[in-house]
Amino acid sequence: MVGRKLFLAVAFSCGAFLGMAQGQQTQELTAIIGRTIISDHGVTGVSTFDPILHSGKGLSLELNYAHKLKSMELFSFAVEVPVLFNFKEQVHFSVNQVPKDYKSIFVTPSLRVNFAPQIAISPWVSVGGGYGHFSYNSSLEFIGSNPGPGSSNTGIFQIGGGIDVRAFRWAKLRAEVRDFYSGVPDLNVTLDKSRQHNLFAGGGFVFLF
Repeated sequence: MVGRKLFLAVAFSCGAFLGMAQGQQTQELTAIIGRTIISDHGVTGVSTFDPILHSGKGLSLELNYAHKLKSMELFSFAVEVPVLFNFKEQVHFSVNQVPKDYKSIFVTPSLRVNFAPQIAISPWVSVGGGYGHFSYNSSLEFIGSNPGPGSSNTGIFQIGGGIDVRAFRWAKLRAEVRDFYSGVPDLNVTLDKSRQHNLFAGGGFVFLF
């Protein structure tokens, strides 16, 4: 009898703790997979039939930690830290001057506002800024070693939006688009712009705890 009462007490305590934890879900961990789209740039100071630097659509992963500050019926506010990894951004230029490809990491602490957070589908917007790092391939696009720097840094402005869809009490689905507005990478050529839009689009999961 004592053992049964103890079991029921433990079960009740665990259930109450889990219910409290679910009711106090103020933190999120997010994983998003997608592509980073970068517009082409004009190149100055080089005589060639195609003075355009072309960029690919690099496979990218976003990891994001967020902490909810306040939740109301119509809005909720959270601080978040999206970290975007672009694993391989291929570039092409008609003259053998640019590295074969480069990688980038963007870290942008931001403020996010969710609309109608209590319903199953909640749109949101995010604004913030931070730091970016480019790492360049040691080889040129066609042949030879890259004479330029191995890496460079830049400031980032981030703005984005998306939709969260509640799947479980502890998880949501997310589709999003974010623009990481950065300085241009150092690719051994003079570009006609000093900054570029790194447009990331993807989807993934948000885990609540």
